[in-house]
Formats: sequence, structure tokens, C-alpha cells
Amino acid sequence: MRIGYGRVSTTDQHPEAQRDALQAAGCDEIFIDKLSGKLASRPELDKALVAVRKDDHLVITKLDRLGRSLRNLMDLSDQLQERGVGLVVLDQGIDTSTPAGRLFFQIIGAIAEFEHSLMVERTKQGLEAARARGRTGGQKPKLRPRQIQLARQMYDEVGADGKRKHTVQQIADEFGVSRPTIYRHLERT
Repeated sequence: MRIGYGRVSTTDQHPEAQRDALQAAGCDEIFIDKLSGKLASRPELDKALVAVRKDDHLVITKLDRLGRSLRNLMDLSDQLQERGVGLVVLDQGIDTSTPAGRLFFQIIGAIAEFEHSLMVERTKQGLEAARARGRTGGQKPKLRPRQIQLARQMYDEVGADGKRKHTVQQIADEFGVSRPTIYRHLERT
């Protein structure tokens, strides 16, 4: 029996490509998590691990869908091997039910972890360089200082009846932003 497992990192990513590849690989059941691989708890992976039995295969599309760290990958591989379950990685052509497949799996896992570490290091260096140039990161402000001042004036403006002349929604619509953005800037000023 072939059990498929997929994972997308965020809820706004779509797992259809993984599901299609797993179905094409002949998986009898498919489990897909919609959360980061860094999290220890992956409920769909747990279900897939319960579903696989001796002489079954756990099928994934890419190695990084199973885990991000080499230790995690090795632990899962050891657990599967002890249970007599093979691991098939479609994109890399890995099948751990063979000695050559196990070796290739370990090499690819080490390279994937190394690549991830380099990416993290480059990101940190880029952020440090940006901070040194005065950039703080994050999104660009949705409103410029002049717009914030105008929003404040609109908010403070009172009509002849003694009530506010503009609602926060009207101000937000005027500047093309959300109400929480207007509230956030009103609280700061």
C-alpha cells in the first residue's frame, strides 16, 4: 500500500500540485498538512504514520515537505525503517527500501539542511546590512506623514450638530486603507 503525505507552509498556499503528484504515484490514501514544517505537531503526518504498515511505502513529493532538519528527517527515516516501511521521494527518485536509496536519502537530507542554513544566514546578513543603512524592515507605511495629519484633521473635524463630521470608515475609504490602519495612526498621534 502507498500512503501519500504532503505539506504546504501556510494556509494560503494550495496543495493541489502535491495531491496530483501523489495520486499519479498510485497512493491509496493522501494526508496533507497546512502548516510550517518547523512545528513539532503535524497532525496529518501523524495520521499517515499510523496508516502505514510493514511493507508499505510513505510517498512524498519533495524531501523538504517531510521535515526541515536533518535530525528530524533521519529520525523519521529510522522510525519507518524499523517498522519495515519504505520512504519514496518522487522529485529526487529516492526509495529507502533499497540500500542505495537510503544512502541517497541521507546525502540529500544533509544537503537540504545545509541549503536551509545558508538561506537563514543570508537572510540575517541582509537584515543586518539593511539595519546598518537605517532600514527597519517590515511593510512600508500605508500612509505618509501628510496623509496621517489629514486623517487626524478629518477625525477631529466636528459638524454643526457637534458630532464628528467623518466616520473612521469614511476616512479609511478616502485614503484607500483599512479602518484598523486609521485607528493605529490615530492612537500614535
